[in-house]
Amino acid sequence: MFKRLLNTRSLCISAVIAALYAALTLLLAPISYGNLQCRVSEALTILPVLLPEAVPGLAVGCLIANLFGPATPWDIAFGTLATLLAAVLSWITRERLVTKLHLPLLSALWPVLCNGVIVGLVLSLALGLPLLLTMLEVAVGEAVALLLGLALYQALKHIDMTKIF
Repeated sequence: MFKRLLNTRSLCISAVIAALYAALTLLLAPISYGNLQCRVSEALTILPVLLPEAVPGLAVGCLIANLFGPATPWDIAFGTLATLLAAVLSWITRERLVTKLHLPLLSALWPVLCNGVIVGLVLSLALGLPLLLTMLEVAVGEAVALLLGLALYQALKHIDMTKIF
């Protein structure tokens, strides 16, 4: 997979996804940061189900959004790691959960789980907030973005991505 992601076409696709993620997050900054957040850009986390190039694109986009937003250094590092982990898990499980079982929701739940736990923990420690409540708040925001992501998936699933990019 990694060799495939290093050609010019794949790098460009990843860069476009990174730019979209960062731009959406920063444009909607008031709702994109903090314990009560709903990053609309997280709807893009459904893309690894359709495109492996989305995995590095989402991680880089999250890193850029966190660097230019009000995130703490811990959130910059671990928030990016959470998005990368969720994207990798979504890509890995796409074959079994989406192709065979036709259940994109299960593959798309990784961002809710990873960000809820990891970002919730970081925000709880950094801001002195109750751990379980903060994890729940982040997970709920992710779930809202997940609904947008599932709509995006429904719109894109019948399109041959190789012809677009």
